[in-house]
Order: sequence, then structure tokens, then C-alpha cells
Amino acid sequence: MKKQLSLFGFLFVLPILLFAQGKRAIDLDAVTEKNFLSGIAILNDLISIPNNSNIQAELVPNIAWCERNFEKRGWQIERLETTGFPMLLAVKTVPKAQKTVLLYFHVDGQPVDRKRWEQEDPFKPVLKKMANSKWEIIPMETLQSSYDPEWRIFARSASDDKGPLAMFLTAWDALVAEGKSPNYNIKVILDFEEEIGSPNLPAAVVKHKEKLAADMMLIMDGPRHLSNEPTLSFGARGISEITLTVFGPRAAQHSGHYGNYAPNPAFRLAQLLASMKDDEGRVTIPGFYDGIKLTETEREILTKVPDNESDIKKKLGIGSTDKVGTTYQESLQYPSLNIRGMSSGWIGNEARTIVPTDAKAEIDIRLVPESDPERLFGLVRKHIENQGYHILDRVPTDEERAKYPKLLMWKGSISYQAFRTPFDSEPGIWLNKAMNRAFGKDPIKIRISGGSLPISPFVDALQIPAVTVVTVNSDNNQHGPNENIRLGNYKEGIKTALAILTEEL
Repeated sequence: MKKQLSLFGFLFVLPILLFAQGKRAIDLDAVTEKNFLSGIAILNDLISIPNNSNIQAELVPNIAWCERNFEKRGWQIERLETTGFPMLLAVKTVPKAQKTVLLYFHVDGQPVDRKRWEQEDPFKPVLKKMANSKWEIIPMETLQSSYDPEWRIFARSASDDKGPLAMFLTAWDALVAEGKSPNYNIKVILDFEEEIGSPNLPAAVVKHKEKLAADMMLIMDGPRHLSNEPTLSFGARGISEITLTVFGPRAAQHSGHYGNYAPNPAFRLAQLLASMKDDEGRVTIPGFYDGIKLTETEREILTKVPDNESDIKKKLGIGSTDKVGTTYQESLQYPSLNIRGMSSGWIGNEARTIVPTDAKAEIDIRLVPESDPERLFGLVRKHIENQGYHILDRVPTDEERAKYPKLLMWKGSISYQAFRTPFDSEPGIWLNKAMNRAFGKDPIKIRISGGSLPISPFVDALQIPAVTVVTVNSDNNQHGPNENIRLGNYKEGIKTALAILTEEL
């Protein structure tokens, strides 16, 4: 009799248990598999649209595509005006939801050098497989009958960042097809100026903060750890830029006539830049690293990231590393001073025997939360002045050329600050559950990533924690020729988004 009552009780409780599981009760692998090909179609459609963020005319069809695709899925859409190209906000309200999650994607891309792409057009996606140590094109239709996780789709923005947006839309379609819904409201903000530093985003976030209000933020952008294991990143460095121009003679001069007489601005700039770092790559400017003191607990967190330093050096083709930190992860905890480009005179077939008129260096400073970019700018300026330079914000006049032995023009800008979220924050705990359910293990947790994302304006203005859900392969060639997304990563990205959408909050 007791067994019968127990069975009756189980049958009575079972519907309640299933209801309690609610929106989670789906087979993530099966549902992902069923929707994979439609996801490829979404991806290929989106990455076929040119999206150079420097050309606003190219951004117009991109924002129109996003409006159509969110609107037809029943989302409320609104363009949020900025002093540049508008952002797009898409909102899905869920009845009786107690929480709201804000998701960030960017839809713009880097410029392309078509001559260096190994395909007809960077905006005509092609499927490739590795054969004889070379990527070879195979028909996209092959995916109707065959699949290899190592195959890749090549196109600009395939990984950065249209791929993750296509993953999300595919996961949303799959969720709806299963008759499910998240138990929280979702807001999606789409940025169309990220690749030029999102210069208009900070002011726009403050202006529209009521519309953007949420409990937490997820950033769907960036590559996984080098191991390609599921990864969460809990911060990103900020970025600021400096352009330095050192002046020589008013016009380029014959090096035979004036080579030992007119100071060469290229040598002077090289000497100035060299004075900023020691032989082991550490910035020598006093105070540059002030405020960063890693505790034992923090160092332990860094050691849990499964980096293989030998593999990293092999991948980069280097035999030694800078000594800012003792490991790769530790190096990311400090602000960096990087020369990203230099120019002076002419080279190659255009080289000529002259003393150049000027020399220019483009510098970026990656920021960490402890870094005040204005303070760092001040330290760099003071160092330059200590090297005997008079600093201007424009090209010098003839009077200034005669008065000052060393002249330099400074142009600096701060794009956005760094952010960092604790692992045990609400989104951290929630995402860990979702990722564990999807992959059967905890994800790799990165304390702060080396790259920069325009997220601190949201964190500061909305007062919410933010975590980056990274999905694409680390060797995706983002920003460069032959950008690609690995099919295995694309499929697991859909699964990741589906796991998040079905994890109750």
C-alpha cells in the first residue's frame, strides 16, 4: 500500500517538478543541431553586408537588416540617437519577469584590404576546409549533407562581431520553436561604431540610460581562451590613444647637403620612444604602474587559467616576452604602452636620400580599472617635456621653430575605461550554471581580457555588473585579412546562447 501511495505521490508531484524546471526542460544539443543550418543562413545573410565603420553609408543597410530581423521576431525596436551613427535598441518584455538582462553586440567591422584576402570578395562568405596545409574553398551547400567542426566560414566580421549576433538570433528562433521563453526581460543594444572606438557611446548611454536600465549586462563579443574551452571574461581593459609628431626641417632636405646639420626627426622620435621602456619591456615613466598590487588570492585566480606559455610564444613566433608580469595573465593586469605604427619619409621603391620633415608615432594605452587615463596622459607628457620637447597641439609656426630646439605635436583621446566584475557576482554565478548545464563543466574564467570593449560607460551609468560571453575561435584573424569563424565554435555559440536563454534568473 505504501508503494502505491508513493507512486501516486510521484505522479502527482511530477508535473510540478517539470513546471519548476520550466523553460530549462529542453535538450540543448538536439535543439542546437536542429537549428544549425538555419543559423548558418542567418550568419551568411548578415556577413554579406559591407560594414566599414568609417563609412556611414555602409552602416545604413546593416542597421536596416537588424531592424527587420528583430521586428519580425516580435521585438520592440528603437533607434537611439547619438552625435554620430545611431545605436539600435531591441526589447523583448516577458510577462511577470522580475529581472532584465542587457546584451551588447556591435555590427560594424574593420576596413578590408581586398588584395590580401584569399577569396573573391570579403563580403561573399565562403566555406573552407584545411587540405595540404592550405585553406581550400568547398561549396557552402556541402553543409546540407556533411559537417566538420574544423571547417570555417571566411568573411569580414564573421567572428567580430556578426557571428555572435547570428548565434543569438538562431538560439532565439530555436527557443520560440520549442514553445519556450526566458523568465527575464531582454534588451539588446547594437553598436555601429565600435571599431572606431565608439566615440559617441558614453554620452548616448547617459542620455538614454532609462531606456537601457537593466540588472546586468552580457557582452557577446570576443574569442575564447586559446584552448578553445568554454570561457567567460569578467572584465576588459580600456583604451586611449596618442599621436606624437616630431618636427625636423620645414621641408625634406637632401641628406648629402644637410645630413649632419639638420636634426633628423625620425631619430629623435625613435630615441624619445625608446626612453619610455627598458630592455625588458617595462615602462620606465615614474608612476605608470601605480595602484596595481596583486594579492595572493588574485594571483591564484590568474593561475587557474590554463595557459601554456610555450604554446603562446610558439603561436606568436617569439622567443622571449616582456617582463611587465611573470605570466601572460599577469601581464594583462597592468596598463600597456604600445606603439601601433610609425611613419617618416619614404621606404621601398619610393625611398629617397633625404632628412624627413617630420616623424609620427601612433600609440595606444590599454587601461585597467586602477588606471586613470588622464593621469597616465599627464605622466607621458611630463616625460616628453623632461626629454627637452616643447609640446604643441598643432603644427608649429616659423617663430616656434626658431625658438624651440625640440618640437612635438600631441593629439590624445580617451575612448573608454576598463571594467572588472567579481566572479561571485549575480551574473557570474548565473552564467556559470548555464555554461555548466551546456558543457558539463565550469567555464574558464578570465579576470580581465587584454582587448578593449566600450562597456564601462554602461557599467558606470547604469550601475550594473557586466560579463563577457566569448564564443568564437581565438585564431579567427579578426581585424585582419581572411577573418573566419570555426563551425564548431559557431554551433557551440548557439548552444551557449540557448543555455543562457533557458537558465532561470
